[in-house]
Amino acid sequence: MENVSKVFPTGTSALLNVTLVIEPGEFVFLVGHTGSGKTTLLRLLVRDMLPTEGRVVVGDFDVTKLPSKKIPELRKKVGIIFQDLKLLMDRTITENVLLPLQVAGMDREEAIKRVDELLEDVGLSLHKEKFPVQLSGGELQRVAIARALALRPEVLLADEPTGNLDPQTALDIVALLLRINESGTTVVMATHNIEIVNKIAKRVIGLDSGKLVKDEKKQKTGVSKSEVEKKAKQEKEHYGKHEKGKQLDEKEKRTEEHINVFVKDKNIEAYQEEKKATNRQKGNGLFSAFKKVSFGLHHEVLDEKVEEKESTEKNNMSNNEKQDNNKEEKKEIKK
Repeated sequence: MENVSKVFPTGTSALLNVTLVIEPGEFVFLVGHTGSGKTTLLRLLVRDMLPTEGRVVVGDFDVTKLPSKKIPELRKKVGIIFQDLKLLMDRTITENVLLPLQVAGMDREEAIKRVDELLEDVGLSLHKEKFPVQLSGGELQRVAIARALALRPEVLLADEPTGNLDPQTALDIVALLLRINESGTTVVMATHNIEIVNKIAKRVIGLDSGKLVKDEKKQKTGVSKSEVEKKAKQEKEHYGKHEKGKQLDEKEKRTEEHINVFVKDKNIEAYQEEKKATNRQKGNGLFSAFKKVSFGLHHEVLDEKVEEKESTEKNNMSNNEKQDNNKEEKKEIKK
């Protein structure tokens, strides 16, 4: 990257005269606050956009002069993990990882074998037939990593892969990226997690308002990959039960909130109509699987709640009728 600037039509400068070289096989942290230009830099490397000025070269590709028909070739060499993951929610984990191999025209049998290898590498073999909605945040990151590695890229770009993860899961993801780097893949990881950056002896490139303000190659005094993996294992034991319980509590809370909408508003008829419509849609081949899962989460519990409410209302009505009858009897006695 040589004297690269990127100015958007609004006049906002994302990058200003940035020059840097990343050697094959390096692991580089790209740091900076939100809006500093990290994502823009990554997008330039995969030709998702062009610079306003300057030259971008990735391997043998001069990205700034690359014809559109050659972009797929570049993207076979550069895998990217997007900040928002961009997983297809109506496809299984296997189908998500399989997609770039299908687009590349790989034989299906060979592609399935490659997917199985990747899911084994990232520890998701047991979840391969699940849908994204059924996985945790850390597991979804692993799916995105597996998909980015599908075509055996020489460079892997990771945009905030630990951004929304708890400390233990973040360490797991970084340990995985370090292992990928040790196999020879160049890794560029954009991150806000300064704690992890400071622990690991890797090069750090810093951006501030589009300007290159830091380029520091650390000495071998940080934490090694094996130490990161050991720490991740220790923290997993510490956080595991707590986080699992927390997730279950949150899931129960969301379910209860959904239930309360119907029960509080006494909108039982609306729920029953929704369920009928859902059951019809479940028989329709066009109804996506992740929606089936979403609807299925609440109906069984809602049925119980609705029955409970109807029973309560009947009991209340019965009690009211008894009270009215008692009042009438008392009036008759007085007469």
